[in-house]
Parts: sequence; C-alpha cells; structure tokens
Amino acid sequence: MDALRASELPVALGNGADEWSPDLQLPHSMWEIFGSMDDVAGDALALAFAQKHCAAGGEGWRWLWVQDARSTRSSGRPFLHGLPPPLRSGFIHVEAGSAADALWAMEEGVRCGELSFVIGEIVGDPKVLDFTAIRRLVLAAERNGVMLYLLRREGFANLSAARLRWRVTAAPSALHRWNSMAPGVPRVRAELFRGRGLRPGQFWLEHGVGSHEPDHSLLVVPDLRDRPVEPDYRATG
Repeated sequence: MDALRASELPVALGNGADEWSPDLQLPHSMWEIFGSMDDVAGDALALAFAQKHCAAGGEGWRWLWVQDARSTRSSGRPFLHGLPPPLRSGFIHVEAGSAADALWAMEEGVRCGELSFVIGEIVGDPKVLDFTAIRRLVLAAERNGVMLYLLRREGFANLSAARLRWRVTAAPSALHRWNSMAPGVPRVRAELFRGRGLRPGQFWLEHGVGSHEPDHSLLVVPDLRDRPVEPDYRATG
C-alpha cells in the first residue's frame, strides 16, 4: 500500500462537539498509532496526519523518522520515492540500535524547533516504553510545538499519557474515478480509542483528491456498503 498522501494551536472542539474530525484544531503533542506487521496503514495514517497538521507551514518541511532495530528488521526502512513528494527533500532517517536509543532520538527530535514533525516506530512492548517515558515525550512535544506520531507495531495499549491513541488497519480502497476495475484512493479504518476531551469513535479515512493526486485534506468517508452490480454484469445477469 502506498503512503497516503503549524505552529501550536489552542484546543478547539468545534461547535461544542466532543467528536474528533480531521478539521479539529488540536495542540501539537504526541499521538500513538497501533498497527500490525501485516500492512503499513499506521505509517500511511501518520504521514496523512502530519501533512494535515503541518500544511499551514508551506512546503520545504524538515522531519525525522526514527526506527528501533526490530522495526527495521520487521518492516524495512522507509522508501524515499514512496513518500509524498513534499516530504522527500526534508526527510531525515535514524536507525537506532535499541528501543531506548530510539526514544532518546525521538525526544531530541521534538526538542528541535526546526523540525515540522517526528515519526517514531517501535515494535512490541519494550520495558523502556513505560508511562514515564511516554510522559517525557508528550511534555517535550507540547513544550516545543513539534508533533510526534509514535507507531506501535504489535504493541499493547498500556497506560499512556498520549493525547490521542489510535488503532488502524488497511481498508478497501475507494472506487477509481475512471476505471471500475482498478483500485482508487487508499483508505484506512482508524479507531480513536482514547483522546483527551474527545469521544472514542471509528472512522474511514482517505486523502482528498485534487486534479491528479491526493492533496493535504484528510476526509472522513461513510462506512463501506455492498456496491451495486456493474451495468455490464447486470445486463448479462
């Protein structure tokens, strides 16, 4: 699955609602995204969130992706030319030897005001990734106004100080605009199971599409339903 295609803001729950939406303005902090080894839906969602949060900063973003050794062995390194074009030139990759080193690199990243955002990737539940470690990352991210998206591959959702916590899986793509036999825009199914001041919920998400490729808008789409039979098949049915 291809990767889906800012300054600190006050908390705003929009129209008095407590439900999350892509247009909700939240302060830069740390979000946890739980996913499996079997797909890159978590990576895609983190990149989509990052572009949505940082779009106000214009092009030329500088950002950091940190992986521990188990992440690199399990899912490989990020592929530069598979990233959204605006993110390629400012991409910095760190491969840490251990989870402890990866957490240190993430914390140093969010302390750097020159970075637009940081993506961290850790497999499983290493002992160093406890409530205290996550709290340190949250405080550093919020103090310096740099978003941190922590990808938890096959991780267990223990007690955490993260502002938002997601579970994500790949979903069937949208229908193609011109060819009903081809896949359309990638989609993910995301469950917000914890959010400070927000009600839990489940969402089907995709990027808004401009003339040829996804833009910075992140859209909530309706749940999938049985699709109508194509006219040619209906005629021969």
